[in-house]
Amino acid sequence: MKRWLKVNRLFVALVIAPTIAAAIYWGLISSDVYISESHFLVKSPQRQVQSGLVGQLLQSTGISKSQDDTYSVRDFILSRDALSELDKKLKIRSLFSSEKIDAFNRFPGLGKDQTFEELYRYYLRHVSVEYDAVSSISVLTARAFTPQDAFAINGMLLEMSERLVNTLNARSRQDLIQFAESEVKIASDKVNNSSLALLTYRSAHSIFQPDRQAAIQLEGVAKIQQELVSTETELAQLKKLSPSNPQISALASRAETLRTAIASEASKVTSANGSFSANAPIFERLALDVEFADKQLGVALAELETARGEALQKQLYLEPLVQPNLPDKALEPRRLRSVFTVFMLGIVVWGVVRLLVASIREHAD
Repeated sequence: MKRWLKVNRLFVALVIAPTIAAAIYWGLISSDVYISESHFLVKSPQRQVQSGLVGQLLQSTGISKSQDDTYSVRDFILSRDALSELDKKLKIRSLFSSEKIDAFNRFPGLGKDQTFEELYRYYLRHVSVEYDAVSSISVLTARAFTPQDAFAINGMLLEMSERLVNTLNARSRQDLIQFAESEVKIASDKVNNSSLALLTYRSAHSIFQPDRQAAIQLEGVAKIQQELVSTETELAQLKKLSPSNPQISALASRAETLRTAIASEASKVTSANGSFSANAPIFERLALDVEFADKQLGVALAELETARGEALQKQLYLEPLVQPNLPDKALEPRRLRSVFTVFMLGIVVWGVVRLLVASIREHAD
């Protein structure tokens, strides 16, 4: 045996020694690792992007998946914020620094510091989220050195993720309603301003309905014209039958008065300044502003009611499909496989080194 060991020192150094060290570490030293899994789905009833058998099944039940929001949840779980909250609630740093964990797996590890960034890197090695693009189901995995710790970490992360989705919903609803309310406020201000401008113009110019007022005014002018025609007819008859009749001057004076009244009343309708015709375009524009503002306010109010109706519905859902399990058996490390892997790697390295040594000796000879 001694002679064989002496002759095969390279084999001993590269194969037997590492295999014995691996067997000692994974057989006697390495701590058990417990894994807790949960499955969840982020869905939205307003989106309909479906593919695959599971996607069709979800669509048949009125559920649609939300891929973008799933990635948001995944990023949150693997973020420093999630780790910070976990550390406050579950004392992650203390859990992973327990003396019961072997020195190679314990936080912070050999030759490493205890900074938060080092804890974050350690956290990413023990928590993972796998997303299936076909079914849109995410698998959350938490690794710890006791079943209770793995179960607690997974459950807390799932709870925090659901709270994140609810926060996104609340913020979306708030923004939607605030925008609709701002549109109502703008439309309401336009109605008030346009109504006030129309009221001020009416009061300043004594105009309420230019078309109707002009029609009434023209009816009065027509009556005066009829009276003028009658007076002029009567005046012409008197001049013809009795040129010296004393009523002629009175009738002539009356006819002139009627002509003046006709010109005065007609100017209120057709003159360039101050008449109903001159004021009608401004009045109609102000009235049109009021009508348009009223319609805009009605649309804004309808949109506000629609926004409130949508706000009553939850836009996103985080649906746990598989609750976190409490593991009753350590799944890692895979001791025999690890030792065998070290042995096989040693064989490969030993074979390569032996070929190199043989090649070097052959060239030397």
